[in-house]
Amino acid sequence: MNTGKTIFSQVMDYLPMYDFRRCVQRYCGNYKVKSFSCWDQFLSMAFAQLTYRESLRDIETCLRSMSNKLYHMGFHGKVSRSTLADANEKRDWRIYADFAQVLINQARTLYADDDFGVDLESTVYALDATTIDLCLSLFPWAKFEKSKGAIKLHTALDLRGSIPTFIKITDGRGYELCLLDELIPEAGSFYIMDRGFLDFTRLYTLHLFHANFVIRSKKDIRFRRVYSHPIDKTEGLKCDQTIRLTGQFTHKYYPEKLRRVHYYDDQGDNDLVFFTNNFNLPAITIAQLYKCRWQIEIFFRWIKQHLRIKSFYGTSINAVKTQIWIAVSVYLLVAIIKKRMNIEMSLYTFLQIISVTVFEKVSIYQLLRELNCTNEGDDYPKQLKLFEL
Repeated sequence: MNTGKTIFSQVMDYLPMYDFRRCVQRYCGNYKVKSFSCWDQFLSMAFAQLTYRESLRDIETCLRSMSNKLYHMGFHGKVSRSTLADANEKRDWRIYADFAQVLINQARTLYADDDFGVDLESTVYALDATTIDLCLSLFPWAKFEKSKGAIKLHTALDLRGSIPTFIKITDGRGYELCLLDELIPEAGSFYIMDRGFLDFTRLYTLHLFHANFVIRSKKDIRFRRVYSHPIDKTEGLKCDQTIRLTGQFTHKYYPEKLRRVHYYDDQGDNDLVFFTNNFNLPAITIAQLYKCRWQIEIFFRWIKQHLRIKSFYGTSINAVKTQIWIAVSVYLLVAIIKKRMNIEMSLYTFLQIISVTVFEKVSIYQLLRELNCTNEGDDYPKQLKLFEL
């Protein structure tokens, strides 16, 4: 008989408890709490994410069915549906947002040397937002359209390891540009954006911070060509120009020179035009950087399909944000374990194994060795970095 820790306990052992306690103390999370602490709340919600629980009652039923193992899994309070609902409703979601930032820093350190498809030493971020539909009658604060509710996850993704470094949650009407207002630009880094972020005032702010950007252009941008650089048309390039904006207001919003790269994507049969403030990289590298922006679309699709962020256990904004940040923490935790244990399988496969073995008392190493898991039949064979071998 196995007398070791459960798989769930082994996974949770990778969490930095000192930092978690500091986050709880910062917002007085356990103030007047007698039995069900913030740690019990986090464990319950993390269990729900790892095992794909559908509701609070589902969480309660599963955990109570294994009540003899809960203490050894780290639980010190009785798990009930009403208590968990109250905790999600009342305890400050910033506790879990701050804790996620601790895990983000750990994950970025571990994945700092990973390749993301372009030979570049600088940090590269992809910026985008995704919408999660909600029922307006249940979530009246999440206004989107007249008869529809939604929230938006505005995300900055570090392409080395697909680590979300910044997340802002707004209602469905939140503009993508709000992400640029919240970010503190890093000098020397690259920010890759779609044309929804095309605002020359904000782009000029990035430029003043000595940050680089690559953004897709819109069709009606007026400019004057200053100089044309030589290109290799066999690579799909059509032009590489130095320009100045000549629009009525745009030339005031961005008074410096810009670089305009025109690239033809033969796979998608698309003409793509990019603006960038970087004049040092080859034009084909600028096009390749924008192509890597697709990694954030993969990230959004992955978390929607494999984490519980499309249906929520509570209807208040605090409960929704709590669930999202704990889901992000679980994603980061599994990514950290995968890297530290040198697990050569996709994140999806690793999560699936954990989901059906959380109560088993066997070493994770032994479990993976006995299963002899590979990536054969994985759902996303074309995913990059964190999602592949």
